[in-house]
Parts: sequence; C-alpha cells; structure tokens
Amino acid sequence: MKISVVIVNYNVKHFLEQCLNSVIASSKHCETEIFVVDNNSVDGSCAMVKERFPDVVLIENKINYGFSYANNQAIKIAKGEYVLLLNPDTVIEEKTLHVISNFMDTHPDAGGLGVKMIDGKGRFLPESKRGLPTPEVAFYKIFGISKLFPGSKKFGRYHLTYLDKEKTHVVDVLSGAFMLLRKECLEKTGLLDEDFFMYGEDIDMSYRITLAGYKNYYLPETTIIHYKGESTKKGSINYVLVFYNAMIIFAKKHFSKKHAGTFSALINIAIYIRAAMAIVYRFARSIITPIIDAVVILAGFALITPIWSTYIFGSENAYPENLFIYAVFAYAIIWLLSLLFLGGYDKPVKIRNIFKGVAVGAIVILVLYSLLPSEFRFSRALILLGTLWAGIFVPVVRLLLFLTRRSIFKINLPGKKLVAIVGNKKESDQLVKLLNNNNPKIKITAFVNPSNTASDKYFAGTIDQLDEIVRIKKIDEIIFCAKNLQSQQIISTMLKLNNAKLDYKIASPDGISVIGSNSINTTGELYNIDINSIVKPENLRNKRMLDFLCSFCFIVISPVLLLLVSNRWKMIKNLFSVLFGGKSFVGYCSDKNSDTSLLPKIKKGIFSPLTVINKDKITKELVERLNIMYAKDYKIMQDLNIIIKSWRKLGNY
Repeated sequence: MKISVVIVNYNVKHFLEQCLNSVIASSKHCETEIFVVDNNSVDGSCAMVKERFPDVVLIENKINYGFSYANNQAIKIAKGEYVLLLNPDTVIEEKTLHVISNFMDTHPDAGGLGVKMIDGKGRFLPESKRGLPTPEVAFYKIFGISKLFPGSKKFGRYHLTYLDKEKTHVVDVLSGAFMLLRKECLEKTGLLDEDFFMYGEDIDMSYRITLAGYKNYYLPETTIIHYKGESTKKGSINYVLVFYNAMIIFAKKHFSKKHAGTFSALINIAIYIRAAMAIVYRFARSIITPIIDAVVILAGFALITPIWSTYIFGSENAYPENLFIYAVFAYAIIWLLSLLFLGGYDKPVKIRNIFKGVAVGAIVILVLYSLLPSEFRFSRALILLGTLWAGIFVPVVRLLLFLTRRSIFKINLPGKKLVAIVGNKKESDQLVKLLNNNNPKIKITAFVNPSNTASDKYFAGTIDQLDEIVRIKKIDEIIFCAKNLQSQQIISTMLKLNNAKLDYKIASPDGISVIGSNSINTTGELYNIDINSIVKPENLRNKRMLDFLCSFCFIVISPVLLLLVSNRWKMIKNLFSVLFGGKSFVGYCSDKNSDTSLLPKIKKGIFSPLTVINKDKITKELVERLNIMYAKDYKIMQDLNIIIKSWRKLGNY
C-alpha cells in the first residue's frame, strides 16, 4: 500500500462528500486506502459515507476526543508507506496523490510534505508554508509586524513570506489540513500528541520530524482547495483561547524553561489582547450601523428644526430646548427599535425593511405623541418632516456604506446573482433544475463547454474563453460540474481567472448539492433542498417576539390558567422558560424515531405540529414530513394557531 489517507470529520457532511470524491479520483493513479474518522457528528455524515463510499474505512467515535486522537486511531491501523492527514473541507487534484508519493520516493530525507493551498476564491493560503513559532517569530506575528514586512527574512518567518510560493522549499512547519507523513518517520517520532485537542498538533509533529533527522518540504507542483474555516470560526474568542493555549503546550514541551516561560507570558498577553479585540470587534460590528442611523436621524432634526421654527414662528429657537432634546432622542430610540424588530439590522439587510422600520416607528411616535399632555406636544409637523428625512437619508447612507464593500454593510439589493455553469449539456440541464427549484435569487446567464472543442449554440464558449465570458456577461459566480470536470482543471481555472470578485462552487457528481465557500469567515453556502426558511433572521425574530408576547400574556392571566390546566407547576416552569428564551412554544416533533439532525437548529418546543394531529394517524413518515414542512414553509401564524389550539396542554410537555 502506497498511501493511507486519513480524514477526521466533524459535522461537515457535504464538504466530506466532495473531499472523498476528489480523493477517490486521485487514488486511481496511486495505490490508496482511505479512512474517515468521525468525531460524533450529528449531521448524517456517517450514513452518507456508508451509503456512498462503502470501500472507505469508517471509524465512528461516540465521543469527540479531539483531532489528534482521531488521526492516531487510523494511523495505528494504516498500511500505507505514507500517511496523508487531510481535512474534510479540501479538494485535491487527480494528480495529487501520484505527485506527492513520487516526491517522497525520490527524497528519502523527506519526513513530511505539504502542498500549495488556495481558498474557495482561488487565493493562496500563506499557511501552506510556515516557520517554527519561536518566541521571536511569534512576537512578530502576534503584534502584526510580519504583515508590515512580508519580504523580510527576519520579520516574515511565521509564514515564510519571503520564499517564492511557486518553488519547492524546505520549511519548518506543515499545515494539518494537508500533511503527508512517512510511516517510517512516524515510527521514530511517535504519533500525534493527544495533548493537542485541536490546533498545534501540526506544529508539534513538524518539529519532531526535524528532531528525528528528517526534513519538511513545501511542494507547489500540485494545488488543493482548502475551504478554510468551515468547522471553526476563526474570529471567535473560543478559537483564540484554543489556538494560543496550544502554542503554550508546544512551548512547554519543546523550549527550555526560560524560553518556555517567556513564550507562555507572551502568549498569555496575546490571549488577553486578542480576546479583548474580538469582544470589542464584535460589539463594534453590532452597534456601528445603529449608531450611524442615530446620527443620521439626529442630524436631520438638527437641520430641519431651526428652518421649520423660523418658517412658523420667525425664530430659530422657538421650541423649548430641553424638552426638544429629550423628545428627539426618544424619537431616535423608537426608530432604532422599530428598525431592529422589522429587520433593518439583518445581514444582509433588505432596503424594504428599512422603509418599514422608519414607517412603523413614525406611527408609534405619532400614537405616543397623541397620548401626551398638551404641554409636551410641541410639533406634529416636525415628526412628519423627521420621518421624511429618515425615510430618505437612512437608506441613502446605507447604500453609500454598501459601496465600501464591507461585509458589515451588505445589502440584499433587488436583482439576481448572475451565474455561469461549466459542464456538459446533460449535467448543466440537471443543475439548472436544482438551482431554479431552490434558489430564486440566481440567474443562469451562460453555459460553458468544459472542453475546448467546437461548441454548439447551447454554450456561450469554451472553458478557455471563461475569462471573456465573465467580463462580457458580468458573471458573479461560476459553478463547476464535478462529474465531467477534473479537480485539477477546476483549480487551474480558478488560479488562471484570479478574480477576487468571483465566487466559485462545485456541483457534486450526483447533482444533489452544490457547495463552496467564499472566505475564511463564511460557512459554505449550500444549494440543495431549501429547508432553511425557519432560521432566516426575520423568522427567528418573529418567532421570538411571538414567544415573548404569548408567554407574558399567559403569565399575566396565570391565576385563571391554573384553574384550567393540569400539571400547574410544569406549566409555570414552561412559561418562564419560554419568556427567558430557554424554550419556544413550538418546535420540531420530538418522536423518538424521527431524525432532526439534518434540519436547521431551533429551540426545543413545548408543542409541535404533531400536537394538533389525531394520535391514531401518526407514523414515522408523517413525523419526518411535518418537521421538514415546518422548517421549509415556516409561518408565524402557524405557531399562533398551534398555541391557540393547544394552550390547555401547557403543563403536559
């Protein structure tokens, strides 16, 4: 056996499927065995592997002991001369396994090997080659000095940015996303250190390879796609803590006590700094848009008031200053709350939600204004003028911010994403049916022949003409049909286009799903059965508002309910649980035979669509169909209807 491929999976079923398809295609050119070690996924990954890839050796862990532990499980039984540790969110070329095994065969000094990696938009990933994170190197990385001087051999050692990424180099550290290890070397170094739960194990293994007298190589002769960040959120506080604590474990293990102490102190400082930055960054992202809206609204009143005051009373200062200031700030707060509850701060936001927020806010202000004593009602006209201002300039400012191309200011503009499909006629037609059925916001504008032979009128051109097709037809996204395109052709096309504005996706050979990832901070967008209606921001917000209002009303009338509902204390517990967000009034059917692991995650419900159905008619198929329908076609009135029909059972569940 030449190569044993080990893939550790955790809840990335569709990426794993795509990865396995590429590995199997590559294994045709090299004797290979494939292991998938699943760390207790709940997304149906294991069932998919058993059904679609019966020749793959599947190890199902019921407890997640970490990345290193899972890899070691497979390494212990691997028969290959070389062991490839591969992330599930990768796609390799057909030639990859052959190229890397040949390199290892001709370089007996190589203990480990990494390759050139690109992300889902075709951009080179700098972690393809790295230096050893000594205290000095880590200092330059943590405090951003390495970014300022990427070409410096002194400051650019973390990602070895001074080395040509198109040439082969001896490097210090390989990436755990793609790490080829010589089995003979592993027998000397030992397996992955299981003290590293996640992150850091690749650095530790790379260092031990060099200590054993071998070299680590970076090889750019083959390229892989790494949809970096699918299983973890790189900007999260948890990531900061786990990653930097892994660095501390590495320092204590390999550096002298003096250096380890210095490194640990440096890392601890970095943890506090990065954690604080993560908190501040997230908070700033969440409030920056409301602050801008508030400034726009207040600026409008500051501009309009003296003009209107002069026009009506002949003086700029006719309104009582203190009362006016309090009133205007109150108006701004009401408008911001209205925008919040009506989707004005969803990401990406719909312009119509901004208009709705401004309009509803104005109605609320006018109603409250009419209820005030006469001495506090100073000008209804100013409210109307302020509404006109907010209705015009809040959307205009949002559009201007959108033009900065910052994701935080993203707007869901009317219109459709323009898509080109690269594949033969049969596969393209099948893909069109899938996309049109589930994604009304995309428009197929071009079909591209995957070969360079003469095309009929069905195709806009050949794959060699793709750059011109993209430019002329203003394409936003390219979808490659994997059934009739080789991975290396897809990867080389992405590298050739080198267009940061383009998104790329790959359709699975069976035509069931289309996946891709646009950046380190985005999860892979999945085009398959559209069952995500219930987790759209507006639906989650409406569902929570209904839960809050109904639970509040039920608590208010609870003295009456106590006389009508059995199991009273359970009812009270349920009501307060819903009030404070622990539960929802309506959730999925929780029948023990039903599987909700593939459905969007929502809170556990007191009731379900099953509650209002005759118990004699319930079957497993009915339960699963009800759950899918509830997720796919969620309507707030459906929840309200279930609550009205089932309120007497508040203490039964």
